[in-house]
Amino acid sequence: MNPAAGTPRVAVVIPCFKVKDQILGVLSKIGPECHAIYVVDDACPEGSGALVTAQCTDPRVKVLRRDTNGGVGAAVITGLRQAMEDGATIMVKLDGDGQMDPALVPRFLRPLLAGKADYAKGNRFHDLAQLRQMPWVRLLGNAALSFIAKLSSGYWNVFDPTNGFLAIHRAALQDVRLDRVAQRYFFESDLLFHLYLARAVVVDVPMVATYGSEKSGLRPGLAVLEFGLRHMWNFMRRILYMYFLRDFSVASIEILVAPVFLVFGTGYGAFRWAQMAGRGVEASAGTVMLAALPIILAFQMLLSFLGFDQRCVPTEPRQQAG
Repeated sequence: MNPAAGTPRVAVVIPCFKVKDQILGVLSKIGPECHAIYVVDDACPEGSGALVTAQCTDPRVKVLRRDTNGGVGAAVITGLRQAMEDGATIMVKLDGDGQMDPALVPRFLRPLLAGKADYAKGNRFHDLAQLRQMPWVRLLGNAALSFIAKLSSGYWNVFDPTNGFLAIHRAALQDVRLDRVAQRYFFESDLLFHLYLARAVVVDVPMVATYGSEKSGLRPGLAVLEFGLRHMWNFMRRILYMYFLRDFSVASIEILVAPVFLVFGTGYGAFRWAQMAGRGVEASAGTVMLAALPIILAFQMLLSFLGFDQRCVPTEPRQQAG
């Protein structure tokens, strides 16, 4: 289907790996608002790409094959690059396992077509009724992960950072170095970091995920460690880029001085406590204040920095900035 002249061209990218039983059903549900569909066979051992080629009659569908398995991120990047090359204006990423309802695609397109955002992502934690059905451990874990992702990406206005249901405008995507974005499960979180550097506007879209018999290849224990280290690295890079290379402000001074005060107060307090305990005497009020005051100032500076950082969330869409 070719869009009318002047109408934004919408493309769907679907990474495929071990989704042979679900992929045809997903394709059949994609509505007419999408003009092109790229099925990316990420060296799928089940031959998902061959199945689509043989049985799918939708003229919008184009199968892209990768010679080696690169992970979900690598497959999505392959599809995004092809869609950009073919002139797509907005690219939507769907999973091939059926967890993401294609009927929600118009909801993701809406803020981009209205010029209010460059990137729309799903949020599975918006519906309170659905939250009540989730184990508290999962809720707590996602809340912690989301807070860490906010720190590393700079997008304090979004939640559920690992959600893979997304739509992105080419105006933002063309400012992202796709070769530097993580190519496996950290793809969505890392993409947020790169979008922040491009100053793209990101919004959440409430959604409900559909869980079936499909199994995730993600190992929770290893994922927590890997994601934590990657988020820490992205946070340090973002602070360096945004507060010391691109700009320098009071917030830059606060993030520099606060750790020094915190280390000094904690170290001095511990040293004096051990010294006084060895002598069997109580620390004087002056000694306590000398240890406590730097710690108090450090926390005040960190809170001030976080407040400043939250106010720096991008608000002008890249597609509007031209």
